[in-house]
Amino acid sequence: MTLALEARDALARGDLAAASRAANALIADRPDDADGYFLLGIAAAEAGGIAKAVPLLESAVARGDDPEHCAQLARLLILMRRDGDAAAMARRALDLGPGDARTFDTIGCVLVRLGDHARAIAPFTAAVEAEPGNLDYRYNLAAALGFTGAVEAARVHYEHVLKLDPGNGRAHYALAILSRQTRGDNHVARLKTALDAARGKDDALRIRYALAKELEDLGEAEAFRHLADANARHARNLRYDFAQDAAIFDAIEHCFADGGGDGIAAPMGPPMGKRAPIFVVGMPRTGTTLVDRILSSHPDVVSAGELQAMPLAVKRLSQTTSRVIIDPDTIRASRDIDPAQLASRYLAQAQHHRIDETARFVDKLPANFLYIGHIARSFPDAPIVCLRRNPMDTVWSNFKNLFASRSPYYAYSYDLMATARYYARFDRLMRFWDRVIPCRVLQLSYEALVTAQERETRRLLSFCGLEWDAACLSFHENKAAVATPSAAQVRRPINSDGMGKWRTHADALEPVRRWFEDQGIETG
Repeated sequence: MTLALEARDALARGDLAAASRAANALIADRPDDADGYFLLGIAAAEAGGIAKAVPLLESAVARGDDPEHCAQLARLLILMRRDGDAAAMARRALDLGPGDARTFDTIGCVLVRLGDHARAIAPFTAAVEAEPGNLDYRYNLAAALGFTGAVEAARVHYEHVLKLDPGNGRAHYALAILSRQTRGDNHVARLKTALDAARGKDDALRIRYALAKELEDLGEAEAFRHLADANARHARNLRYDFAQDAAIFDAIEHCFADGGGDGIAAPMGPPMGKRAPIFVVGMPRTGTTLVDRILSSHPDVVSAGELQAMPLAVKRLSQTTSRVIIDPDTIRASRDIDPAQLASRYLAQAQHHRIDETARFVDKLPANFLYIGHIARSFPDAPIVCLRRNPMDTVWSNFKNLFASRSPYYAYSYDLMATARYYARFDRLMRFWDRVIPCRVLQLSYEALVTAQERETRRLLSFCGLEWDAACLSFHENKAAVATPSAAQVRRPINSDGMGKWRTHADALEPVRRWFEDQGIETG
């Protein structure tokens, strides 16, 4: 067995020490050969040393054009948030003509992380064609198809996964949120059977969420029992403490208050006029995706998706050492960031997620409401639109959604009262921004948009400095990809189906309603 095969065999067994020894021996024997550096880098990455692995893979790529080497380097670069370098390396891997399914799938995953779901379909398809029995590859293809609106094609692939793996929680949940379920077309019976037979806690969690979602679509009060069970189990694993988020809100208000640091009155970043990005923010599940689709239906605007560009730019420029993206220390340190430097860093990061560089772009990361002060300073003429929705519907919509499990922003959402407390602090922060930067944020009511679509759309476009275009009323015809839980909703004409949904579970939500009443927050 050659040293390269020995290293690959050790990697397949999970014996990273043996893989590293074989790779180092290969480098010593053939220092100009790329494989040794590549395999040593993969072993380092598998051990968690991504920063150590990247230079090794770069050395491999420098020694020869191998699509597998380029694709794996792209994967590591995207994990390090080096989006531009990752994009270039993924394109290079594709141009070299991969010959194996794993490399095709890796390229597709990198493109998805860059928000380019449409372009990811081709490599995902090639991966499935090369290894039709690999369910992970097929799931990735189905997800990309669903994000780009090819719902029926996505459904076929998800069903294929479930035919071979009936307990696959990811596929069950993806199918549940792919479209609105009806009395005549749903998976409730199958989901109950799958839940009884669930093998692991991750599959069971997703199946519970899928079951709750489908029952909710059918208007069944039983949805709450399954959802409360799923959330309680998930919350125990997360060990969320609302005090951590409260400290973040406190630090933001102190940082930008009149007496805290320089506030918003500090020197501003350069004006950008009609080139300025448009920021759509708010609590999740309040209509941010809807507004993003409305704006990106305008011929002069494109959606860049939910960018991490502002949080990353603030974190990097604050130079704090904490492992989390936002915390009180980072907020306090960020007071000294130069607004022009922040704008430049943000735009450089955002650039790699823009499909059309000629149009204005929308950044619709909901959690950017935490960064409104930084946005206002670094982009003095950038429109900021904050969605506001009935507090009870907001709490219920957050509680019933399974967010990315590793997201630092949404850990509150698995407990009803924690979600209510978070909403109250969000509401207070938005009133704070109105006081310290009046007229900078358009607070747009979801309910008003639904009930008076054209009037509120005209108001939205005017605030963003855009000419009226009737295409914005037909946002559901927008063909661009959408990768949020609202994907199915925004492909339908505007409707009031989501208004007052909390009332189906009014008894269970009564403690939340009373708490809001005690806080002086109107629930309608």
